Amino acid sequence: MKKIIGFLVFVISISTSVNAQKEKKERMTVEQQTELAVKKMALKLDLTDSQQRRVKPLLAEQINEKKELRSKRKAMKESGKKPSADERYAVANSRLNKLIAFKTEMKSILNEKQYERFEKMTAKKIHKRKKKAKKKIHKRSNRH
Repeated sequence: MKKIIGFLVFVISISTSVNAQKEKKERMTVEQQTELAVKKMALKLDLTDSQQRRVKPLLAEQINEKKELRSKRKAMKESGKKPSADERYAVANSRLNKLIAFKTEMKSILNEKQYERFEKMTAKKIHKRKKKAKKKIHKRSNRH
């Protein structure tokens, strides 16, 4: 009996500390995220210094916009409001316009070979994200 109680206390303490760590998780600043993203891109695409300098503000803007959207979505979720069809359309349209502008700018910065690799990287990233979202939805539906 003492072993069972001891084990339960151990499990509860571990789960409590894990939850506390999740809550304390701090996000990196936009500058830190940008710096890492530029370095990853430099490694994967063999960017020159001038290309890195030109890509950095684009990535910073993109990361900043994602952060703002995340906080807006979080605020809406907490208030219990759902966006209307027009609001969803406006957000999706704006996102796609920004993506087109980003790709156009990247095309002007990168050479053909680099841009090809960039396109493949982007496609892989999107595929991974979709796969992860499917798993998340599948997990949620199995809980109920």
